Parts: sequence; C-alpha cells; structure tokens
Amino acid sequence: MSTTTNTLNAAASGSFSIGGELPVHRLGFGAMRLTGDGIFGPPKDRKECLAVLRRAIELGVNLIDTAESYGPHVSEELIAEALHPYPKDLVIATKGGLDRPGPNRWDPNGKPARLREELEGSLRRLRLDRIDLWQLHRIDPAVPEDEQFGAIVRFREEGKIRCVGLSEVTVEQIARARRHFPVASVQNRYNLADREWEAVLDYCERENIAFIPWFPLQTGKLADPAGDLAGVAKRHKATPSKVALAWLLWRSPVMLPIPGTSKVRHLEENVAAAGLRIPAGELEEL
Repeated sequence: MSTTTNTLNAAASGSFSIGGELPVHRLGFGAMRLTGDGIFGPPKDRKECLAVLRRAIELGVNLIDTAESYGPHVSEELIAEALHPYPKDLVIATKGGLDRPGPNRWDPNGKPARLREELEGSLRRLRLDRIDLWQLHRIDPAVPEDEQFGAIVRFREEGKIRCVGLSEVTVEQIARARRHFPVASVQNRYNLADREWEAVLDYCERENIAFIPWFPLQTGKLADPAGDLAGVAKRHKATPSKVALAWLLWRSPVMLPIPGTSKVRHLEENVAAAGLRIPAGELEEL
C-alpha cells in the first residue's frame, strides 16, 4: 500500500550534500521553463513564473537549477527578482558553455573568454558574489578540453565559483575533468524511459557525485494519464508524473531530480512526489 506524507514538502525526498559541502533536499526545481517558446525570450506569464519560484521555496525546495542560456538570461533574472535576498539554505546552480542564436538552437562555446563572460553575467544577474554550483553546459569539441577545464580552475581560484559540475558527459570525460578539479555534479539526460546514461549514473553513485537528471518527465510524456505509468499511478492514487519522479528518487541516493514548470499547480504536483511511497517491488518492475 502506498502512502503520501501529509505535508507537501520537498524535504520528504531526503537530502544529499553536493560536493560534500552543499546540503540540499533531493527533489529540486529546474528553471528552464520560465522562458518563452523554444526556451527563448520572456515567458508568456511573468507573474505566474515569479509565483512558481516563490512557491517552490515555500514547499521546501532548496536546489534551483538554471543556466545563462535559458532565455538567454531570462531565467536567472527571474530567480533574482523573485527570491533575492536568498534564503540561507538555497543552492542556485547555473551553467555556461552554450550560445543561443535563436529559439531551440544551442551551440557549444567553450572558449575560455566566453565562459568567463557567461560566469560574470550570471553573477551579476543572480546578484551573487559566488556561484555555489557552476556547471559546464557542454564540453565544446572545437576547444581543447584542457583550455575549458583550465578556465574553470581559474574561476575557482578567484573565488567566483564554489563547486563544479558537468553536463552531458561520459565517464571518461568526468575522469579527465577530475584531474583538474573535483566534480561535484553531473547533469545528463535521464528518466524512466531513457536510460542511455546508466553507466554514468552508476559511476556517480560509486564516487558520491550528484546526478541531476534533466528531462526527468520527458517534457510531460511520462505524465500522460493514458501512458505506461497509468496503471501504477491508479493503484496508488497518484499521477503518472509523481510515479516517474518517485522512481528516480528510488533509483539512486545520488539522484537529484529537477522537474521544471511554469505553473504553480504543476509545481505542487511534482513536489508531492517527494512523499509518495511505492513498494520497491513495483519500482523494480518499472
């Protein structure tokens, strides 16, 4: 029999310490959707997006993931507008390394000068002196890895970033990066229906590196009431999206799902997954 905690709070998802120094509740919030179509330009309903961010904090979310490229700049600006001055326990993770020439276009750019420009912009927009978790959005294949990693080393030495993460990387790339700096997090595409990066997740679990799955609900496909999760959801009086997020939390103790939305109602549905308890046998079958 499944149960859901009476209190709607992200704390029910458990906790993890990113890099051994940034304790967060495991269910966070991804701020990519707080933008216009194609993750470009301002959102259609700015007021609702600001309400989503404030409600996330009320619900115990203390990990918000964003990026310089979301908008670009829009997501970071909204976070600062809604939440600054920030709660002491809030970890804001942002990213650099992708240029945005237009809607739905993402071009890697790992040139050190460009990475610095993005970092400085993120600090300014977020109104921070230091980024708690700064992630390289992509390793640019056109720029030597050592140049990209060397720039990140300098950012850390200057005190502008605290912990470092990587995105869309292989185990081998993580290992090479770790020769330059500790890798605190890895953000790869992963969800119940897409487990291409299973080996990376296993590596992160062995090394106690946070694994932040992006696309945790396949942009709503796993939340489809008529989809593959409908049966399990019905048995436990839950929505398919709650089941998909509960599975991610069960899958690994280093998993930090960051479902995103621009609607308060959807945010509350996602946070409710933190308290959903489904028997391990059923989760294993999924």
